[in-house]
Amino acid sequence: MKTAIDRRHVLHAGIAAGVSLITPQAKACEFFSQNLRIIHPWSRATGEDSTSVAVCMTFDNVMATDRLIGAESPVCTSAEMGGDGAKPFVDFLIPEGQTSVLSETGIHLRLVGLQFALPTGRQYPLTLIFKNAGSVSAKLSIDYKRFG
Repeated sequence: MKTAIDRRHVLHAGIAAGVSLITPQAKACEFFSQNLRIIHPWSRATGEDSTSVAVCMTFDNVMATDRLIGAESPVCTSAEMGGDGAKPFVDFLIPEGQTSVLSETGIHLRLVGLQFALPTGRQYPLTLIFKNAGSVSAKLSIDYKRFG
């Protein structure tokens, strides 16, 4: 009887290990909609006098084309796009089968009307609104201030 129990535990452990190797694990900085993955929404720390901040993130595993059409957070009054060719509203195409990036050096999401300074190491609620996927709750991580 003891031998059967040991074999059962070994079998269950082997199955669990096998499943963990083929099942993708969500990381703390990953968020999912029904048709894409959002990786690490982040921004730089801000000073007391800052009125806006650039938000960067990556979209991948895109199963169907979608658009980021809005963002909400208690840290700001509104959101818009920033960078070359940016519009004063949120509209970012995320094509199916491609990886899309919002970055400091290119197109990015901008949170405007900051309510307070954003210190390094904190996280704040961020709701991303997509045309097809609807609202996705995420966390905005605050990174070090930019030097220079």
